[in-house]
Amino acid sequence: MSLKEALASGRFVRIVDLQPPKGNNLAEVFEQAERLKGRVDGVSVPDLPHAVMRLGSLSLCVLLKEKGFETLFNLSCRDRNRLALQSEILNASALGLKNILLLQGDHPSLGDHPEAKPVFDLDHIGLLGAARRLREGYDLAGNELQGKPDFFVGAEIHGTVKGQALEQELAEMEEKIRLGVDFFVTDSVYNVNLYEAFVKQVAPFKIPILVSITLLKSVGMARYINQHMEGPSIPDSIIDRLMKAPDKREACIGIAADLIKALSPLCQGVRIAPLGWERLVPFLLDRLGE
Repeated sequence: MSLKEALASGRFVRIVDLQPPKGNNLAEVFEQAERLKGRVDGVSVPDLPHAVMRLGSLSLCVLLKEKGFETLFNLSCRDRNRLALQSEILNASALGLKNILLLQGDHPSLGDHPEAKPVFDLDHIGLLGAARRLREGYDLAGNELQGKPDFFVGAEIHGTVKGQALEQELAEMEEKIRLGVDFFVTDSVYNVNLYEAFVKQVAPFKIPILVSITLLKSVGMARYINQHMEGPSIPDSIIDRLMKAPDKREACIGIAADLIKALSPLCQGVRIAPLGWERLVPFLLDRLGE
């Protein structure tokens, strides 16, 4: 079943991020994928996440598709100009990919090549506009295409904002829908109450939303997110739970499972981001009864 069909069916959808390796040895990522086969609705492959140089999303998505997985190709604005971005979308279509998540991308200064020059020729709104034009059969210069791509298009949103930031997010969501977005994926959500308030505001859009759940590895990671990252807000109760837990991995699984169960009535599915703890995902799925 495709991601589009799964979301249209009304059942709760689960996809998992699989990070490409830093190199071309794919044995470990294929092993991780096999543990998920038949247990999730798809795998999402980040595009150089956190601006760290890795194997690209496109090649891994194609290889996983050949192994029978539904894939979500990620493409960010950071590393390519408008020529290369449009070409990459056409590449993905020619290689048979059907789902695409279009993103802004982290600044290179955050990654392992901080001296790299960012591109950002298009921002995420501009990239969505380019994808819409390609789906209509034209490039950004107005030239007609010989064949046009057909994608199920996703975009990222901030799912726990409030106040003026919420008003701005609502306006951006309207613009993204106008540009052809078919579904949304939130940034990491840890506060169910904030997300519930957000969902009430976006309900009139009637568009599927996948909530991102990032596995929390430590108290230090949780505090870093609260202090340095815009958007996600981790409640003290979760930090206390991590701090007091004798087994941090078990606590990580329990926190993620509890969040997914609490959020499931408020969204159409989740994207689980293991961030290197992919081996824990099967245990999380066990906890969820999958």
